This record gives sequence, structure tokens and C-alpha cells, in this order.
Amino acid sequence: MNKLLATLIAGLFATSVYAQTPAAPVTPAVAKATVEAQKDVAKAESKEMKVDAKADDKNTKAVAKAHAKKSKAHAKAVKVNADAAADVAKADPEDKMKAEAKASTKVAKANLSAEKKMIKADAKVEKTAVEGSADKATAAAKTAEVKTEAAADVKKAAAKH
Repeated sequence: MNKLLATLIAGLFATSVYAQTPAAPVTPAVAKATVEAQKDVAKAESKEMKVDAKADDKNTKAVAKAHAKKSKAHAKAVKVNADAAADVAKADPEDKMKAEAKASTKVAKANLSAEKKMIKADAKVEKTAVEGSADKATAAAKTAEVKTEAAADVKKAAAKH
């Protein structure tokens, strides 16, 4: 059993030595193509990072702007609500029902206006996010294309020599 195991291990080492193929010598043309390919890939990756950063920046600004619009709309609705409550409190007892109806209408209109503004702000943020994602995907695809072209150029240079 020991001899058999030793023979199998020795055979494994012997075949692993012969299985390795020597590396092809690198010619100057291949080296030059490789360097150019690396430059192209680095340039493409740099552009992709810039596009990503720009998209993220746009999205952040859109979120901040939407938050400000939503806060302003909410504050306006709260103010109208408070004014309506004050009008009802000031009203004469015989006009109280009429004042409450008028105040209720005012509050409903103010709330509707605030909701519309908030919805528009959210829609704008979503639109910016989608556009940013599309820009990022396009940049990633362009980078992948450059990487593929660079690899093909290196293979062409290697095939010539």
C-alpha cells in the first residue's frame, strides 16, 4: 500500500512538471499594446467614476431640494390650518357653523395643495435617480467595451509576432 501510494504521488509530481507550458516571450509590440490597453482602460474607468460621482451629486441635490419644497408646503398647510382654527374661534356663536365650514374648505384646499407639491417633489427625485442610474449603466457599458477592445488589441499584437 505504501509503495503504491508513493508511486501515485511521484507520478502526480512528474506529470505536473510536464503539464506546465512555458510562457511565451513578450515581444516589444505586445508590451507596447499592453501598456496602451492599460492606459485606455484606466481612462475609461476614470470617466466612469466621474459619471458616477456626477449622478450621485445630482441625486443628492435633488433630494435636498425636494425636502426643502416639502417642508415649505407642509409649513404653509400648517399655517392655513392654524389661521382657519383662529377664524373659527373668533366667529360669533350664531356664525360658528358657517365659519367651521369655510375653515374646513380652506384646510382641505391647503392640504391638497401641499400634497400636490410633495408628490411633484418626490416625482422629480425619482426622475433624477432613474436618469442617474441610466448614466451609470451607460458609463459601465462603455468601460466594459473599452476593456474588451483593449484585450483584443493585445491579442492582435501577440498574434502578429
